[in-house]
Amino acid sequence: MPTLDPSEEVSNDHKRLGRELDLFVFSDLVGSGLPLWTPKGTLLRNLLDDFVWELRKKYNYQQVEIPHITKKDLYEISGHWDKFKDDIFKITTREGHELAMKPMNCPHHTQIYARKPVSYRELPVRYANTTMCYRDEQTGELNGLSRTRSITQDDAHVFCREPQVKEEFLKIWDIIETFYKTFGFALEIRLSSHDPEHPEKFLGDKEKWKRAEDILRDVTKEKGTQTFDGVGEAAFYGPKLDFMAKDSLGREWQVATIQLDMNMPERFDLTCINEKGEKERIVMIHAAIMGSIERFLSIIIEHLNGAFPVWLAPVQVIVLPIGEKHHDYAREVTELLKKNALRAELNQDNESLGKRIRNAKVQKIPYLMVIGDKEVEAKTVSLEHRSEGSLGVQTIERCIEILTAAVSSKK
Repeated sequence: MPTLDPSEEVSNDHKRLGRELDLFVFSDLVGSGLPLWTPKGTLLRNLLDDFVWELRKKYNYQQVEIPHITKKDLYEISGHWDKFKDDIFKITTREGHELAMKPMNCPHHTQIYARKPVSYRELPVRYANTTMCYRDEQTGELNGLSRTRSITQDDAHVFCREPQVKEEFLKIWDIIETFYKTFGFALEIRLSSHDPEHPEKFLGDKEKWKRAEDILRDVTKEKGTQTFDGVGEAAFYGPKLDFMAKDSLGREWQVATIQLDMNMPERFDLTCINEKGEKERIVMIHAAIMGSIERFLSIIIEHLNGAFPVWLAPVQVIVLPIGEKHHDYAREVTELLKKNALRAELNQDNESLGKRIRNAKVQKIPYLMVIGDKEVEAKTVSLEHRSEGSLGVQTIERCIEILTAAVSSKK
């Protein structure tokens, strides 16, 4: 949770920046807490999700897909119905069947795992799924992208044997560290355990909880990382490691999480066939890197004040011809940039160059290319960076090298 009230006004409020940068919009006809994503905002979401998938692919995750509704029976077996029924959107079919809009994905993923017998040799099985979930948040709790009724989770679930848990946790931890370092976040780790004084809030017996929490402590020891305790902060089905990030405004947020679940495999009777040919109970790891794309974007928009790094910026470079006689060359430059997989825009509006430069800076576009008589004659551009200022006159080939290097390095 943030250390400031989420409703408190901040200078780089993501709701204001979202409008100014044309990333998302809320419509009274669609409803509160249901953001609509513009082309630029959708590109941001996809780039972030692609980055997470790029990191997961290295560890042999497989993508799966699931429907957005389910019979309530699924959540009754998982325990979510009793725990969260007031937060679940419910649908009644014309035949009188009660369905639920999914508020989480893990029960669906158990059913993909359970479709056939699994040998111990096939484990771990790792599923990844970026998909939208829906929660009936109260109107007064909604706050831009920070708290919405539709949330997109970059969810993953690992099905494995208990001795494999530590290695899987460490792999996910590496993904989280790589991802958040890219945005300049230093992470602190909270070990979130159950509250023994309130056992009614958690599934399963004491022995399972102790075993699971001991495994998490061993993981943090092996990693050599200091943690702080979060008694009572566990998920209702298992303990977790919560990764806390401090933003440029000094606020601390819970971002990624890795959760160990010994209860859902029990409830859904998830097993593998072990070396003896017998059924053996497995365990389940829940892992979300961004958690919710909406909430993560609310954090980084404010953290970066809307100035996205080059690799993430919806528009990476804008081409600005000074006058009409420079338009043909400017179009040629723009097309060459696009052919080299750079997100370039051409602004040849009938406005002064100064105004167009100011507009580009308001849009926080990383690079500006100005083209006048000298540039047309020499087949060059005047290159400027939004924070470094003028980079001088450059050939197009050199500009492409500079921008491509900035994109690939994810600086």
